[in-house]
Formats: sequence, structure tokens, C-alpha cells
Amino acid sequence: MEEVEMNGNRVKELSFAFALRIIKLCHLLEQEKKAYVLSRQILKSGTSIGALVREAEHAESKADFIHKMAIALKEANETEYWPELLYQSQLHEKKAFDSIKQDVVELLKLLITIVKSSKQTHVDSH
Repeated sequence: MEEVEMNGNRVKELSFAFALRIIKLCHLLEQEKKAYVLSRQILKSGTSIGALVREAEHAESKADFIHKMAIALKEANETEYWPELLYQSQLHEKKAFDSIKQDVVELLKLLITIVKSSKQTHVDSH
């Protein structure tokens, strides 16, 4: 459980910083590229990761914690899709794409670790 809590703090910090980056990206997409629909899609998935991590902090049970973190993982997975689409459609620069891609991959790895280890400790405790 200690590893989950340590990763949980890290995932909380990273998901918040990532949400800030996503907000800035969306502002750029709307102001310069007029890509409103794509901006809204990435804004929703990219900021909900951190919101779900925060919800999981006060989960009603271990199962609720796992569920919220698993949804955060799904949102991170979806968020990984949007920058790729923006880059391939030439709405996003390579350097910026690589940086966001690196951040979302790090979040995915942390969330996968948290969900897997939480599920294992949940199963082991029953």
C-alpha cells in the first residue's frame, strides 16, 4: 500500500501539471488554429485525469479507489490519442507533441502501476 500512496502523490502532482499544460494547449488551439472541437475533446479528457485522481483520494472503499483510478487511466489513454491526431493533422508542432506525449506516457505508467498494485492488494486482502 505504501508504494500506491507514494505513486498516488506523484500522480496527483503530475496530473495537475499535465492539466495546466492541456489548458494552455487548448487556448493555443482555439486562438491560433481555431480548432474548437478538438480543443474541447482534449480539454475534457486531459483535465479529468487529475480530477479523478483527486476523487480517488477520498474514495469510499478500496474498490471505489480502484474504480476511480481505472477511469483516470482510461481518460489518460484517450488523452494520448488527441495530441497524436493534432500532430498528424499538422495542428501541433513535433517538439510540443513529443513533450506532451512523454508526459501522458508517464501518467499512463503511474496509473497502470497504481491500478495493478491496488487490485492485487485488494484481492490479497479477501
